[in-house]
Amino acid sequence: MSDTRYPYYLANRPVAANTDLEVRDKYSGEVAARVAMGDAAAVERAIAAAAAAAGPMREFPPYRRQAVLDHCVARFRERADELAHALCVEAGKPIKDARGEVTRLIETFRIASEEAVRIGGETMNLEISARTQGYRGFWKRVPLGPCSFITPFNFPLNLVAHKVAPAIAAGCPFVLKPAAKTPLGALIIGEILAETDLPEGAFSILPLSNDAAAPLIEDDRIKLLSFTGGLVGWDFKARAGRKKVTLELGGNAACIVDADQGERLDAVVERLVFGAFYQSGQSCISVQRILVHASLYQALRDRLVAKVGDLVAGDPKDEDTFIGPMIDEDAATRLEGWIHAAVERGARLLVGGERTGNMLTAAVLEDVPGDADLARKEAFGPAVILERFDDFEDALARVNASDFGLQAGVFTGSLARSMRAWDVLDVGGVIVNDVPSFRVDNMPYGGVKDSGLGREGVRFAIEDMSEVRLLVVRD
Repeated sequence: MSDTRYPYYLANRPVAANTDLEVRDKYSGEVAARVAMGDAAAVERAIAAAAAAAGPMREFPPYRRQAVLDHCVARFRERADELAHALCVEAGKPIKDARGEVTRLIETFRIASEEAVRIGGETMNLEISARTQGYRGFWKRVPLGPCSFITPFNFPLNLVAHKVAPAIAAGCPFVLKPAAKTPLGALIIGEILAETDLPEGAFSILPLSNDAAAPLIEDDRIKLLSFTGGLVGWDFKARAGRKKVTLELGGNAACIVDADQGERLDAVVERLVFGAFYQSGQSCISVQRILVHASLYQALRDRLVAKVGDLVAGDPKDEDTFIGPMIDEDAATRLEGWIHAAVERGARLLVGGERTGNMLTAAVLEDVPGDADLARKEAFGPAVILERFDDFEDALARVNASDFGLQAGVFTGSLARSMRAWDVLDVGGVIVNDVPSFRVDNMPYGGVKDSGLGREGVRFAIEDMSEVRLLVVRD
């Protein structure tokens, strides 16, 4: 794959400007592909093209937007193996997880296709007093205009899809900056979009340095910035000026296991292992904190440690691999350091935590101090911590004692406790009887506190990418 060259896409067209960006196989470290890198001039041309395309995209009718999205769905299915392989190589994602992400890419575009022809409005009764007799009201949603999208490395297909597909459905031109470590999936999406009849300038996909990307944040011709990544997003919001901003900035998701889960403990542990360690824990809603009722703590801990100790780590191209590499050695070294720091302060490392290069074995710890980095920050890797609780209300309070609030999980057989968690937990979503890592691509997804603002999930992203326009008619 090292001889493969990828252009970037500027105003719908491929541009093989250079081969400046090397994309490495995250397991072998070898160069897997070479990618054209955009510069400041390319960004200016892309933004200008998107601004010029705002009118044509607004007038591009819903059925034609739907046809574009349907074309993408068909082509993604045809190229599913290629997409999964590229994802496995560029992100180090185990091949089974990579295939799953391709499936979600297809689902997200399919949902957007359905929503493209549902965007509507309402009639309003304005005759609420004698003063307004004879007035009729109507409102509809119209495209917001040019959007800029900045996406991270961990879901190079589906996090791109959650910005690109709603933008097409809503009728918004866009400029996308994919993560420099994982640009291949986004560029394959660009290749497929270039096969369609989208208006000229409707999309640009540009791998960029952070400096070159500054206009995507600051330029007033951009009407919405959608960023998924780290806490630097708050700085982007401060720099964004008058444009709308949506942010998804991560979390340290907690999962509560209530006292009534003893009979189904094996199934709970199975889901906890998945939620904590799928794609090596590099997910914003990966299970990072497990709060277990004291009556179940020892049994759950022993089963969890045994399961985690059996996880296969290695080459993500191997069908049996569950734990692949982290995105780079710096990320693995950081998390290894957090584990060692917690142990030095009295935590017990029950399994894993051994690093070789960017491979880190799945780690389970207990008795981690609440102010340790491993408990307080986003681990974004294969590590989970266990803690006991005696009182359900106390467990809810501990989940809330976090700077983050993306999603939380609660395993309980009590409807009352399920509803109480939904009422009390200060998060964007509560998942009952499953892990917080669960996501369906049509549901509202996003967080509060340091986890960000706004919601993705296709219909909800379309709302952010459009605005209400009112019509009042007097008889």
